[in-house]
Amino acid sequence: MKRLSAPWRWSFLTGLKSLKSCIFCAALKENEDESLVCFRGLDYFVILNKYPYTTGHLMIAPTAHIASPQDVDPGKSIEMWSLLNTSMAVLKKAFLPDGFNIGMNIGNAAGAGIKDHFHLHVVPRWQGDANFLAVIGNTKLVSFELSTILSLVRSGFTELKKDCP
Repeated sequence: MKRLSAPWRWSFLTGLKSLKSCIFCAALKENEDESLVCFRGLDYFVILNKYPYTTGHLMIAPTAHIASPQDVDPGKSIEMWSLLNTSMAVLKKAFLPDGFNIGMNIGNAAGAGIKDHFHLHVVPRWQGDANFLAVIGNTKLVSFELSTILSLVRSGFTELKKDCP
């Protein structure tokens, strides 16, 4: 098997052992230049995945540290679903995906990497995209640098926000 080096992941992998706080809560406390937060709503925010499955992989999480969507008042869930629709619109405009994978992993058994702060993944997909690379080639492909993706997504949220009453 061939191996591709991914040295930028080293700080993530070694940081997991010493991670003392929630990545989502920490991101909300960072200033905008250091954060991957794309949009802050009233009770939820949108953040770019630092280690994406595909280009533009976003996550929507509550601003409160909540482990499960079952712990949220149903009326407060409306904002999350609204941000899902907005995120899809922003990603469609910026990256022209053919579809999306959307979902949550709740608890360790379901594969939740951050089990104490639930979040919704929004993963753009393209016909014939390189998803086989991860399975067969043990490689992930991201077409743009994170800073470029972050800039495009943030500006997309800003444009849509201007158009809303």
